[in-house]
Formats: sequence, structure tokens, C-alpha cells
Amino acid sequence: MAALCEGFTLCGLGPSGGVGPGAGVLALEPGPDSDHVLLTDRGRTATLFKVSDQKPLGCWSVKHGQIITCPVVCNFETHEYIAVHDDKVLRIWKDEDVNLDKVFKATLSADVYRIHSLPHGEPLVLFKGGGVRTLDVLLEAPQQEIENFISDEVIKWSEAFLEDQEPILIFTTEKDGDYFIYIQKFKLNILHKYKLEQQELSNPLSFTAYIKNQIITLLCLYSNDAIYKVLIPLQRDSEEEEQILSKSLLLKLSVSGSVLKGTSFAILDKDHVAVLGSLTAFGEESKECLTIWNTKFQTLQTSKELPLGTSGQLWCYGEKFFFTHGKVLTVIIYKCESSSLAAAVGKLKDSQTSDVSSFINWNTLSDEELVVSLQSQQSVALKSESKMTLRSRRNSVAKVQPDTLTVGQLLLDIKDSSSAAVEDELKLLLSKEQMPDFQATIGCVITALINRCKTDPVFYPRNFLVQLIQKREFSYSISDDYLERTDVNLDSVICYIDIESNNKEVKTEIVENGFNTELEEDSCDTTFTKETHLKNDGECCPVGPQKAALLNAVLHSAYSETFLLPHLKDLPAHSEKITTTLPGVLSPTINQIMDWMCLLLDAHFTVMVMLPEAKGLLSSLHKFVRAQVRFYSELNKIEGSLQELQRLKRQKDSQTYSIEVLELI
Repeated sequence: MAALCEGFTLCGLGPSGGVGPGAGVLALEPGPDSDHVLLTDRGRTATLFKVSDQKPLGCWSVKHGQIITCPVVCNFETHEYIAVHDDKVLRIWKDEDVNLDKVFKATLSADVYRIHSLPHGEPLVLFKGGGVRTLDVLLEAPQQEIENFISDEVIKWSEAFLEDQEPILIFTTEKDGDYFIYIQKFKLNILHKYKLEQQELSNPLSFTAYIKNQIITLLCLYSNDAIYKVLIPLQRDSEEEEQILSKSLLLKLSVSGSVLKGTSFAILDKDHVAVLGSLTAFGEESKECLTIWNTKFQTLQTSKELPLGTSGQLWCYGEKFFFTHGKVLTVIIYKCESSSLAAAVGKLKDSQTSDVSSFINWNTLSDEELVVSLQSQQSVALKSESKMTLRSRRNSVAKVQPDTLTVGQLLLDIKDSSSAAVEDELKLLLSKEQMPDFQATIGCVITALINRCKTDPVFYPRNFLVQLIQKREFSYSISDDYLERTDVNLDSVICYIDIESNNKEVKTEIVENGFNTELEEDSCDTTFTKETHLKNDGECCPVGPQKAALLNAVLHSAYSETFLLPHLKDLPAHSEKITTTLPGVLSPTINQIMDWMCLLLDAHFTVMVMLPEAKGLLSSLHKFVRAQVRFYSELNKIEGSLQELQRLKRQKDSQTYSIEVLELI
């Protein structure tokens, strides 16, 4: 879900939308910390604002006749400010400086397009001809020659990132309706050029990007009211001089017959983007709006109408939107939470990659298995193998002996070997019951098998799964035979689990902490009944006494939702009716049981509410909660009167006898 909070004005603007007289807003850049921003107008002025106080902390201007030609940025390493005026003149100053004529000045040999400041690195200077320099290298020789890669192309947008401590610069250019993408890598001084796949009858209006796992994701807002996604790997496979990049549709900006004509946009997280533009519907006047969209569900999450109009520019820093609205610069705080079903149930793991690290105990595996297990997470390594190597490896599977089979090798074979070959290796695995961390290994293998089944419909190791379930060795099962040899205090379960016999009558007090349909009539009483039942095979405790005692101990233990919820979400959801017996020493209380039930409900809430079997339970819960709300609502009505009575009682002389009638309204 996403929400837009109330906005506030950061500063007033001049007649044409800028801070200075007659100027427009050129750009807004982050300041030295998260509560500061740098506003550059299209004239002569740069202003530092403290957002929370809504006031300027500093304002600097170049002389009359000079123009600031690219956004002023902050050097996060030195806490200095960097500006370029008249395309080639570089200025650097600090907070205490007042007159820009007296600060550091350097005249460069080429026109500057933009300066990009990085959180933990030297600022990057991008020139209009495509050349790039770090600021320190540029200052060593300001008049050094700058190469011109794109003499016939015009830069439209640029952005800089740090990936593995390496600065990465991306910029887009346009020439005769064609758009090109350049990636500059500084460690090896490599410049890659790509051509963007053309979109019929539409052109890109705005760009934004982010980098993750050596892949740049470029988002493009097009004039056909859609956002497209382009994936650019930093490791280039082809040596073609100009590789064409294909794009895929990420989001169509239309809802209920209305279309958003976007002008600029920003990435909020992996599932949400914000778009500023005009919302138009057939036969209605267009309205400028700030909107937040869910790209996963293709839905409009929230919007805010901007009746005074905007300049079409949108900036986003620290969960705050910045944009011009009428004659002011407006700030709106937003809240964005993931609304995907997968996130709600904690299943956001990559289905194509086995998350080995979450199952394997790294302290018990050999060095060889650690290396192979890590390699199993990198599908690229498998793809690089030749078919001959794969065939030779598959042919040797049957010859693998139990003593030489490693977990890492098995995980690799599960990805691409035949069902028969995998079954043979799995049999060898089950024969190694004394291997260290056996159950953790089984959990890892099951995950790999499930991932293979998802991608290969033909693959299904039925015999192994059946055998595994029959052996009761799945995941972290605790063996009853093993626990029988363990000293476990059974005081908490001895009263309701018959250890000596499975067929004797046991009297128990059953507490049904529930409610009936009479709750519709505001009845919220709980029912306590005593019943006698025959403890047969159908009603016996599903676990042994040792396991039951350990479960009770867990229920008594303190816990933290923060640490437990992610792990509980990985367990399967259940919709079975839960009853419990309470007699005995150290038996869990109803509150303890309900706390754990609530925790499990939190972990599986989204799954549970979608189950058909849960409709009756949800209806009963709804009635129960409604009855409780009504009851507390009535109490709240008389709360003020009760407090007034207490106040009057303190004021009255306790020795004086009197009778007062107070009317409760």
C-alpha cells in the first residue's frame, strides 16, 4: 500500500517559478544530510534549505551576466559545494563562504553537462561530448583535453552509481529520433554503447534507473502513456560496437477509462513508482496529479490533485516528494509498503535460485562443499559449461559412491540431470543417515527439487519424496525414538497424555475459548464445559509426550515477533480446529496459546483469508470483534462521567453528608 501525507511549502518562487527573480527551477539535489536539499534556479542562484524547518540556511549567486548551467551539488566527502556557470567555469565553496567571486575557480576546456556526487566517492563530471572525469583528476589539470564521443548526439539524462566500490555512470543521448545508452566503468576505463529499441509512434520523455547485482535497470517513461523496463548487464557478452537493447512493458498509465499523461517519474521501491502528470478522461478537463502506482499489480495506489499546476518536474529524496505547485515549492511525505501477496506471506525468494545459505549449516560442511554450494547459486557458471562436459558429468553420476557424494555436487546435479540419475543420487543421500547436519541438508535438497519442478514440468522424483515422508526425516523433525532416550520433564503433559496406555478413559476439562452465533446479539461470553472422551487412535495426541512437553516449553518461552515472523512464514499454513487441554503442572495458559496463535495468524494472514474453509472462522471472528467493539464503545461513553465523579469526590468535604443527582448525558 502507498499513501500521500499532507504537503507543506518549502519556499516561495519567483514570477516564473524560480527562487530568483524571473527564473525557473533547474534542479533539486540532496544536501549534506537527509534533512537538507540544494535548489538551483535557471538564473544565478543556489540555495541550501533545511526541510524540517522550511527555511534557507545559505544562498549563493554568481555575478550579473553569468548563468548557472548545471545543478549545484554537494561533495559528501569534503562538505563543499560545486557549481558550473557559463558551461565551463567551475566554482567550489564551503558553507561559510559568501561571495562566489572569491571562492575557488577553474576554467575547463569543454562544456560540462552535469556533475554527479556520490555518497562515498569522488564527484563525477560529465561533459557534453560524452567525456567523463573524476573531480580530483580534473582539478589536477583543468585545461586537459576532453574527448568527444558524441559530437552529433545530445545528452538527455544521466545518473551515477557505486557498485562494489566502483563508480558507474549511465547517460542517454538522442540523434534523429534514435536513442542511445552509454555505460562508463571507471576501474577499467571502459565505455559501452547501446542503442535503445525504437517504440512505434512514441518517444521517451523521462528516464530513471537503479543498479543491483551487476545489472542496471533502466526505466523509460514514453509519450504513449507507458513505462518500459530495460535490463543492462555490466558484464557485456557481445563485442558488437552498437548492441540493440530490447525493452519490456512495465506499467500502463491508465485506470478506469482515465489516462495519465506523465511528464516525470521516480522509483520508490521495487514495486512502486511515482508519476507526475495530467490525468485525462474522455469528455472531462485534464487534472494535474501526483500519483503512486504498483508495478507488480498494475494498479493506481493513490493520487493527489494539484489544481495550481506544476512545472512537470519531480524529485524524490528521503521519502519526500519535491515539486513546484503554482508559485511555491511543495514537499509531500509519502509512505510506501509492499502490497504484493508474495511479500505478505514472506515468499519473495528468487524461484530460479536455490537459497542454499538459508538451509546449510556452514559450520558442518567441508570446504569443498562450501565452494560447490556457493557455485550452485550462480546459474551463469552452469550455462558456461559445454554440452560435452555436462554429458560426461551426467554419465558419471551413477558411478558416484556414497563416500564421495557431496551436497554441493548433488545440488548441481538436481538442476540439470535426468530424473533417474537424480533418484540414484538421492538414494545414496538417504543411506548416509550418520552424515553431519543431515536434516539441514535434506531441507536444502527439497528446496532444490521444488525449484527444479517449477521449471521442468516433466521432472518429479516421486519415489524419493514418498520415502522421505515415510522415514519421517523431513526438514527439522525431532525423532520420537531419539527423544525417548532424552531426559525431558513431562510434568506439563502427564495429566492429559496417557503414557502407559493408549486406550483408557481420561477425564479432561476442555476450555473452548470461542463463541457462538449468539454473539450477533452482543453476547461475548465464553463457554466452559467438562466432557469425558475416549482417547482412541483418532483423538490421540499427534505427538509423543516428549514432543508435547517441548512444545509446552516453547509456548512458555519469551519471544520476539521481529525474529520469529520471517521464519514462521516459511512454514505451511494450517486451517485445522485447535483444541487444548489445560490441567497439569506447567501447562500453558490460554493467553500463551492465543499469543502463539495470533503470531501464526500474522505469519499466514493473507493465505488464510483466501482459503474457502476460512470463511466460517472469519465470520465468527468478525462477530466476536464487533461485539467487543460495541462493549468497549459503551464503556468509553461513560468514561468521562466516571472521571468527573472522581474529581467531584476529591473536591467535596468527606465529613459533609449530601445527596447529589448527576445526569449522565
